[in-house]
Amino acid sequence: MAEILAFAGSNSSTSINFKLVEHTVSLVQDHDIQTLNMAEYDFPIYSEDHEAEQGFSGSLVELKQKLENSDAMVLSVNEHNGNPSAYFKNILDWLSRMDRNFLLNTKVMLMSASPGRFGGVRSLVVVEGMIPKFGGEVVSTFSLKSFNENFGEAGILDEDMKSQHQKALDIFLNSLK
Repeated sequence: MAEILAFAGSNSSTSINFKLVEHTVSLVQDHDIQTLNMAEYDFPIYSEDHEAEQGFSGSLVELKQKLENSDAMVLSVNEHNGNPSAYFKNILDWLSRMDRNFLLNTKVMLMSASPGRFGGVRSLVVVEGMIPKFGGEVVSTFSLKSFNENFGEAGILDEDMKSQHQKALDIFLNSLK
């Protein structure tokens, strides 16, 4: 049984990426899953001066410990102007200052969702290139486009995207064996 940390790279209280994370982990059995709602975490904008004067916040230390105690991560990143949100990039900046390899040996299912027709895939590609720099391994990816039309109470509505999501989840779970 693997320890899985699941969260979205968004601090929005109405995050569609968090909804996708919750749906995804609802399909997982036989693993210990901890889901974090990042809307409950506040981090200052990274600066060398802030780090030198105040060090690392308790929230950041807590998040790093949760990552260290996990074997794997389910992450869905949002997209702002074709890139990961400033909030998520800021988290990566802080974590990498604490420990450059903060994702060492962590298997990652990386997802994105967007109300638009590209499904946040540009942000997903950027983050997919960043995760190995921190020691993590992206083992599967999934992007959910047109979220408002393709996601509902029962989860992913479009059968093709539902199948793609399940395939990405299966690849991720098989990598944990």
